Amino acid sequence: MGFVAWFLMRYLVAGIYTVDQNERAVKTVFGRAERIEGRTILDDPVSDSLRPEERERYCYPQVRVIGPGGPYFKWPWERIHKVSIATQTVNMAMDPEDARANRSGNELEAVTKDQLNTGLTGQIRFRASERNLYAYLFGVKKPFVHIMGYFVAVLRERIANFEAPKTEAAVAAAAAGVAGVSINDLRKNLADLNDYMERECRSAEARYGMVLDASLITGIDPPEEVESALAAINTAHNQVSSDISLAQASADQKIVQSKRAVEIETLKAEAEAEPLRAMAAQLALLKRSGPGVLGMYLRNVRLALYNKARNAVLEMKR
Repeated sequence: MGFVAWFLMRYLVAGIYTVDQNERAVKTVFGRAERIEGRTILDDPVSDSLRPEERERYCYPQVRVIGPGGPYFKWPWERIHKVSIATQTVNMAMDPEDARANRSGNELEAVTKDQLNTGLTGQIRFRASERNLYAYLFGVKKPFVHIMGYFVAVLRERIANFEAPKTEAAVAAAAAGVAGVSINDLRKNLADLNDYMERECRSAEARYGMVLDASLITGIDPPEEVESALAAINTAHNQVSSDISLAQASADQKIVQSKRAVEIETLKAEAEAEPLRAMAAQLALLKRSGPGVLGMYLRNVRLALYNKARNAVLEMKR
């Protein structure tokens, strides 16, 4: 009876389990996860973000996910793997394998396009993917380490190759031989940088079974030893940019004034030419009225002029 009681407690009562609201579970039978036959992660829209050369590498099977609720039952040869799908927030500079790295997880270093070391601060939000639990549980040994390494690699690559959007001021400064400072461009385009990181990290769900909900880069600062030099460079750059803007504004104003002067002179010439056109049209109409009409018109014009004149000079034939 004692053996029977031990057996029932060990293998039957202990086989009852539940799954919390913020958890999902996967059952393995003799170490093999229960799968959805004939379906892989490539059949799910989550894999749309993978590049063609990556699709074969990350072809994980789809597994049966046990939702929240219970009680459920498992046999002794079955094992339940529970995963929390709650969203977590961590400092983007945290190194899961070395707590002393990145200034004790407070600041992430990166190199800009103009070889300037910068310190990045911010947070990332992540969670386990319910649609790709196989990769999270069995495909990757340490999913969180992989996701942090992937995020940092993408961020550093973007910082090293970042170029600000082409604006009129930037084009004018480049034409004048004034090069911008990349850290200033990064600070002005933090929103674009965050959007880029969010787009590039969408494939993490298909790669590692983890979802990067959002990345929020809040600060980009140079080292303290170059802060004063960078401030001087920014001051000179802003002065040159201001001079270029003023010169361009003055040139634009002169161009507008010149265009206006040309328009005024053109209107004057047209006003002077309009009576002549009207007279020519009237004379052409008179000429078409008859052979002697034009001569009579000229005679009447001469008479009107004679009435206004005090003296008249006539040509005499000898």
